[in-house]
Amino acid sequence: MAPAPAGPQTVRGTLMSTSGQTGRYRRTALAAAAAAGLLGTLLVPSVAEAHGHHKPKVEDLQLLAINDFHGNLEPPAGSSGTVKEVDPATGQVVSTPAGGIEYLATALRDARKGHRNTLTVAAGDIVGASPLLSGLFHDEPTIEAMNELGLDVTSVGNHEFDEGSKELLRLQDGGCHPTDGCYTKGRKFKGADFQYLAANVTNEKTGRPLLDPYWIADVHGEKVGFIGVTLEGTPNIVTAAGVKGLKFGDEVETINKYTAVLKRKGVNAIVALIHEGGYPASTTYNYDCGAGGSGVSGPIVDIAKNIDPAVGAIVTGHTHNAYACAIPDKNGVPRSVTSAASFGRLYTEINLQIDKRTGAIVRPSVTAANHVVRRTVAKAPDMTKLIDTYNKLAAPIANRPVGYISADINGRGSADLEKPLGDVIADAQLAGTAPADKGGAQIAFMNPGGIRSDLVYKASAAEGDGVVTYGEAFTVQPFTNMMQVKTLTGAKVVELLQQQVSGLNDAAPKILQVSKGLTYTLDMTKTGAARVVVSSIKLNGTAIDPAASYRVAANEFLAGGGDGFPAFTSGTNTLVGPSDLDLFNAYLGANSSAAKPLAPPARDRISLVGDGTDKD
Repeated sequence: MAPAPAGPQTVRGTLMSTSGQTGRYRRTALAAAAAAGLLGTLLVPSVAEAHGHHKPKVEDLQLLAINDFHGNLEPPAGSSGTVKEVDPATGQVVSTPAGGIEYLATALRDARKGHRNTLTVAAGDIVGASPLLSGLFHDEPTIEAMNELGLDVTSVGNHEFDEGSKELLRLQDGGCHPTDGCYTKGRKFKGADFQYLAANVTNEKTGRPLLDPYWIADVHGEKVGFIGVTLEGTPNIVTAAGVKGLKFGDEVETINKYTAVLKRKGVNAIVALIHEGGYPASTTYNYDCGAGGSGVSGPIVDIAKNIDPAVGAIVTGHTHNAYACAIPDKNGVPRSVTSAASFGRLYTEINLQIDKRTGAIVRPSVTAANHVVRRTVAKAPDMTKLIDTYNKLAAPIANRPVGYISADINGRGSADLEKPLGDVIADAQLAGTAPADKGGAQIAFMNPGGIRSDLVYKASAAEGDGVVTYGEAFTVQPFTNMMQVKTLTGAKVVELLQQQVSGLNDAAPKILQVSKGLTYTLDMTKTGAARVVVSSIKLNGTAIDPAASYRVAANEFLAGGGDGFPAFTSGTNTLVGPSDLDLFNAYLGANSSAAKPLAPPARDRISLVGDGTDKD
């Protein structure tokens, strides 16, 4: 790809792998003018310094952080491509268009100017569940974009395992795809210039980490260590094939273990990159979390509280939320915990100081703020060239019309428990598996986290209003999971619906999207499995019979018990069908035309008592 535009250099120091040797990774970052739109700055409250009456000599360090990029090279469409913010002029919450690698590159390069030391870090899911522009090429375009962007280090996320550990290692080390080969004649994929970290992902047989557990940067003589982990529950949200032969350890135990290792090596400035996150009380990106981090909930709160106080800052991801909070460690001392939403719509700027005497991060010095990646800045020319290159390769497939819609049909961008696009996808899966020779399905279930985008009526001027292209359909259903049809008893169907709001999904309900004909009531004023009103569960108007047998369709991830739905694994007489993407495209083609476009469904399958939103 073309080199980044020339500009002033920012000194970043010598960067080392876990062996302490200088790596092959690119270590030059570019900079331009200061980033605009700083809102919601977090200043970790001061604590007493332990250095007597003299201020310590310090080395400043800027960290620029992203997470959950998911291969969104082009600006995400619909609500997936906006952020909510408080308009300072009116005090009202507004939606602002954001994201796109061309704008993200400009924003980061602008933000680096004036900083003697700057590193760019991430908290996982850089690739996986990607739009067609990246996913069609097994995310090589995103790795190349991150190389040019100047990413230094990232933890793995659960989606880095979508195609298995061998493919993850190929993305790190390079080489052409084992089945698709090289995409450009005479040009071999070189792999990531940045380092992937997977401290808590080990080989089941050897116990050794799949990738480096930590990474060390030498910043003008001060060593800074980064420990990267993904959530321990990764096997619950990735297909079994993707994590075969791997073990995922506890996040806190792993980080504390390698914190001790780094300290023995003389590295006292430590940052944790964690692909696990939280849920702020407000969806505005510049929300103030409040004293003691009380305005954020979720798994990251307990994780942050129990991580060794020697870790000076925590960068998180996974929940696709935005926050810059101060959560107390086990000694009650506030510590910076951040997340930059998803899809490259935000980046977090963290500024800190390293005490030259102790080599540790001066915790009261840490400030953090999320910035919007606004589409009003100039596009980065090298990223435009990269996008153009891959768009030309993808165009014959991506631009093919597959259907028509009369209005936006929201999926990922919908906060409703029953999502309009979820209904469409479930109906598509039922239609494709209902024939006797295709499985005889009577019910289809779709996991909400598998709906990766919206169908947007005015997606681009080039395609025409209401036209759904193959590329857009792929963005909605990028996993191409194979469908399965199984026989479940009525009792297991009830149990399945109860597992939406109990077990692994008790704290953060995962409400399955259901095909037409299945109806029931969720009472969100109750707790756990009791939220499902069993007497209300009906199929085509008839109550579900616990003793009867039903043919149930789901993608292979759900059918394998993924997302906390083990009731699926009790199914019998399994028939494997086409991919979910194939069924989605076939349904759009059969049920829409330019003259009769598909309208958003009524969303009348799940009746709701009380309020609730699924957090995925």
